Amino acid sequence: MKHIDFYLDFVSPYAWLALEQLPQALDGLSYHLHFKPVLLGALLKQHGNPGPAGIEPKRDWTYRHVSWLGHRSGVGLQMPAQHPFAPLPLLRLALATSHDGCINRHVAREVLRHVWQGGLDPLDPARLQTLREGLRLQHEPESDQVKAWLRANTDEAQQRGVFGVPTWGVDGQVFWGLDALPMLRAYLLGDPWFDTCTGAAQVRNGFKA
Repeated sequence: MKHIDFYLDFVSPYAWLALEQLPQALDGLSYHLHFKPVLLGALLKQHGNPGPAGIEPKRDWTYRHVSWLGHRSGVGLQMPAQHPFAPLPLLRLALATSHDGCINRHVAREVLRHVWQGGLDPLDPARLQTLREGLRLQHEPESDQVKAWLRANTDEAQQRGVFGVPTWGVDGQVFWGLDALPMLRAYLLGDPWFDTCTGAAQVRNGFKA
């Protein structure tokens, strides 16, 4: 069984689409997922990347693209009333359900659905309270433990070369983005491409080649 780290931030529409498509993408494979919330803004800042929302034409395209992908896949995606937004309250709320800095799929799905379905404000206080009441919190979201887990997850992601979300880490390699799901599946199936000089070099370099 492969152990896969799934780095995600709830501000990313691609994280929502990827979560919903993962079961089909990895159908029939033996794996265990560790869902690790991270602060996307810190990952982008490390590389001087403004992100899609920081470039107006790219922002407009991204919003149109993810809406289309949600429609095409049947997952459903409506842009929230406010985007981009500061995801810290959601990240900390999710991690408040944790025992070790990871969250389960149910929590990840509930928080992502809170953001990406309905077209509402994800930070509306009344909605946040409703979301909180539907989760089984083990800690206060503003506790030192929760903040430490978020820092640790983000630091770990940075050290592994993660530069965006969603990203999956397995066997010391990283696979970034919704469109990397077929590549991740191929790796888990033992595709010999990953044993070639070209494939291995590209993987080691975080696909920068």
